[in-house]
Amino acid sequence: MMRFLSKALTDIRSNRFLNTITIMTIALSILLVSVFMLFFENAGRVLSAWNQGGRAMVYLSESFTPAMLPNVKEQLMSMGGIEKTTFIPKARALEQLKKEMGSKTRFLSTLQENPLPDAIEITMADYNNFDQIQKTAGRIEALDIVDTVEYGQGWLGRFFKLFNLFKMTGYAMSGLFLMIALFITANTVRITFYARQAEVEIMRLVGATDGFIKTPFYVEGLLQGFFGGVLGIIILLTGYLTLSSGISQNLSAYVYLDIHFLSWPAMAIILFSSTFLGWFGCFISLKQILK
Repeated sequence: MMRFLSKALTDIRSNRFLNTITIMTIALSILLVSVFMLFFENAGRVLSAWNQGGRAMVYLSESFTPAMLPNVKEQLMSMGGIEKTTFIPKARALEQLKKEMGSKTRFLSTLQENPLPDAIEITMADYNNFDQIQKTAGRIEALDIVDTVEYGQGWLGRFFKLFNLFKMTGYAMSGLFLMIALFITANTVRITFYARQAEVEIMRLVGATDGFIKTPFYVEGLLQGFFGGVLGIIILLTGYLTLSSGISQNLSAYVYLDIHFLSWPAMAIILFSSTFLGWFGCFISLKQILK
């Protein structure tokens, strides 16, 4: 095996330009795929965090009385998808508002009566899409005693739409760039094979099997794919460190951001995929040549 590896490395050095183009193409393709994976991982964690601690406020109508609370809670729990309910009387809500506003509560002292409604804070179970969240909120809002339900529907709806759009675009663009990388890899192997055709013919004359002839090309394809994957991840990591530090410095005072780089399993999948891509391009090319 070391002999084939040494031969493949020698071939890569002797055809530096073609192999550099192939590795760069694979790296750019892997970079694009990795960008989408980075987005999906972080967006998935945001959605998971919202689902796990996802809370919604159910504001009750003016006709509500504390005696109705057990019945309202029972109705909410019977709908399913709700893990916990916490009643927040309007008196406590007003006190909490005063505490949060601090010294800026002068106008609250002029109020003749409490304008805030009684509310029930609910913890919702995990959901896979925005339609399910909307459906549950709609069922709650349909109750006579409920006035409105607030669950961040504005930003959450936009986020889900953006997430789905980005996912479809990511699949399409990733597939296109991987096909381009596969095409260039296959053609590089084809050109390299024709450059060594005389050597291959001599090997055949002395009794070399097709497997023996193909193996150095397969190893070369595996190396191209692996190096391309490593380069793509390095470029992504460099961009991630540059952008994340800048974003954190500018927005840390306003928004809490918890952005992580690709997980080790994700990077392992990327490297395996890029290595397989290099091998598969070689396989397709040699299958057409050595019929």
